[in-house]
Amino acid sequence: MQLVLVSGLSGAGKSVALKVLEDGGYYCIDNLPANLLMETMDFLAESGHDRAAVSIDARSAALPALPQHIEQLRKRGVDTRVLYLEANSSSLLRRFSETRRRHPLTAEGKTLAEAIERERALLAGIAPLGSRIDTSDLQPRVLQNWIRDQLGIGAGALTLLFESFSYKDGIPLDADWVFDCRMLPNPHYEPQLRPLTGCDAPVIDYLKRDASVQRWLDHMRLLLQHWLPEIVRENRSHVTVAIGCTGGRHRSVFLAEELAKAFRGDWRVLVRHRSLAQESAS
Repeated sequence: MQLVLVSGLSGAGKSVALKVLEDGGYYCIDNLPANLLMETMDFLAESGHDRAAVSIDARSAALPALPQHIEQLRKRGVDTRVLYLEANSSSLLRRFSETRRRHPLTAEGKTLAEAIERERALLAGIAPLGSRIDTSDLQPRVLQNWIRDQLGIGAGALTLLFESFSYKDGIPLDADWVFDCRMLPNPHYEPQLRPLTGCDAPVIDYLKRDASVQRWLDHMRLLLQHWLPEIVRENRSHVTVAIGCTGGRHRSVFLAEELAKAFRGDWRVLVRHRSLAQESAS
């Protein structure tokens, strides 16, 4: 089993590190008390988890026992790594000022500067146990890439959702990209096709015969092929491509299915037909 212990100063990027690990397939637990570490690892192993990441901060009363727990885990054969994130005090002061978040130790009646130094002292015994990362001058994206490189985690697989919809019902709020296909031939005006959907063979044949439909698909494929790798480089994990027509039954459904087929070999692809789902639910 693999375990990554994430510790360090508040505001230094622990939540960023956990997000990278979670996207990389690790089972993540935030702010676990140090005295529950051994018990938690036993539970995770019994539950079949082979990779876990645990965040432990300075508020843990059993913090002095953490080095001993780490040694015990390693003796058990648990591949245990420690990431310790830190930053200089001026950077931490600036970050807390910008986010207006409260430092966890200011509840003890300390100023922010005093809380930072108190936390640094409490964690002094943890810092030498693993990889120390100074995030003072690191942008979150640089930190994400550094952690991936250190732990051998590939960038999270992109989930690509193609979603058909009806303009009568409005544009989906979760859409990243919206494409209009109402300029294409409408099967609704063919009496034998009207009761069918874009998943039915007669509608598929009707639309595939039209050159403008093929041009639309070709252009969309080229656009997505060009820009999706750029989106992945920005550490995005999910993109929704919404395709709309008048009724959300024929053209948009067909096009969403066709684009899903085109990209299924490259990305994790999902398809959702909003209008058809609403009909099924009614």
